[in-house]
Amino acid sequence: MLQQISKIELAQAQLALLLAIFLQFIVWRANHGFSRAQLFIIIAEIAMVSVVSFSASVRTLHSRTLYRFAAISLLVLMSAANLSSLIVVIHSLITGSTNLNGLQLLASAVAIFLTNIIVFALWYWEIDSPGLTRKRWSAREKDFQFTHQNLKDEFPGWKPEFLDYLYLSVTNAINFAPADSKPLTRSAKMLMGAQALVSAFTVAIVIARSVSILG
Repeated sequence: MLQQISKIELAQAQLALLLAIFLQFIVWRANHGFSRAQLFIIIAEIAMVSVVSFSASVRTLHSRTLYRFAAISLLVLMSAANLSSLIVVIHSLITGSTNLNGLQLLASAVAIFLTNIIVFALWYWEIDSPGLTRKRWSAREKDFQFTHQNLKDEFPGWKPEFLDYLYLSVTNAINFAPADSKPLTRSAKMLMGAQALVSAFTVAIVIARSVSILG
């Protein structure tokens, strides 16, 4: 059975997905359509978001299987697309093959950075449950320990929602460490480490180079 989440929480996640796709489109346009494959990926992401949105309240076993496959495929595709965008931009800078001006390069860096935040927020929400698939992936009760969960008397029955994972993703991307939660499982630690690496490369290499060009 699919775990229950509120319509508001699901709508927040869907809006975040659409924003991430829009940001990837900005990167594609800023780089003058550096890859047709990237455009096809964006189109595929839009199609998967449609599948996930229309099948959010599915009841049959076959439909739930399709829903889960589409949701996980979407997250994997978005992660790969954002990482490939970062690699292409960094490679262009290193080899000097880019024709981008400072503003275009800065726009690409900001879009990649924000997409990184959204995608990993969705991953954190997914593994800690309920996420898009509403399926528990870990044998443990939870993958993250939030401050509210240590204060059960002050916050009885409190459970993290999508915006909590979005905040977790923002703090990890900027500080390279969470502000109000701790990863408990190896899956959570690996995801947070991967996000921190992407953020570090984006901030330290791409944005720094963009500012130097603007100067």
